Amino acid sequence: MTEVFDVSDARQRAEGLDAAVRVLSRGQLIVFPTDTVYGVACDPFSQSAVEKLLWAKGRWKDIPLPVMVGSRHTVEALTDLVTEEARRLMEAFWPGALTLVVEARRDLKWGVDPAGGALSVRVPDHPLAVELLRAAGPLAVSSANRAGAEPAISAEDAQNQLGARIAVLLDGGPAAVPLPSSVVDVRGEVPVLLRAGAISELALRAVCPDLAASGPAAHP
Repeated sequence: MTEVFDVSDARQRAEGLDAAVRVLSRGQLIVFPTDTVYGVACDPFSQSAVEKLLWAKGRWKDIPLPVMVGSRHTVEALTDLVTEEARRLMEAFWPGALTLVVEARRDLKWGVDPAGGALSVRVPDHPLAVELLRAAGPLAVSSANRAGAEPAISAEDAQNQLGARIAVLLDGGPAAVPLPSSVVDVRGEVPVLLRAGAISELALRAVCPDLAASGPAAHP
């Protein structure tokens, strides 16, 4: 049975956040609103929790999950190297709809199994999401929909698609920007645009003029 909390109500918001942190620590899944679409999340350091999330979505295990954090300073603890270009993009667009691909720290026990050492990270521009992330710590997050289906732009959409696989659902109303985040790989000397989403290529180039373009990426 999924616990649903209307976070527009102050009491339910507090109860919902407490419940979300509690079930995450048990390896269960939650759904919450972000600044793009609704996300389904779990502990990124628990392999069993990550497998449960991938099973809920119907995704293959070899597709790495992005990680959301509550502030850009947290990224320093997750990667051994933050390039100057990455710092400029963080300052310009975080919190916001920009996902950066960085080198994951090898000494951390990752449940998300970063592909080739690559870790996708983002700080969402949503007050509830940030409050949750600061209370729970980094979370592995994917769009709250079954693989191949349209992203969930409401709590009802997410519940209809993922059902009882979710332990806690935080209902924040309709998604403000029903677009995926833009994705930039900042591991090399030149940042590479993997996907133009809610932040346009033009806006990204205003901060990183040397930005190179690549094909679309399989990021939620």
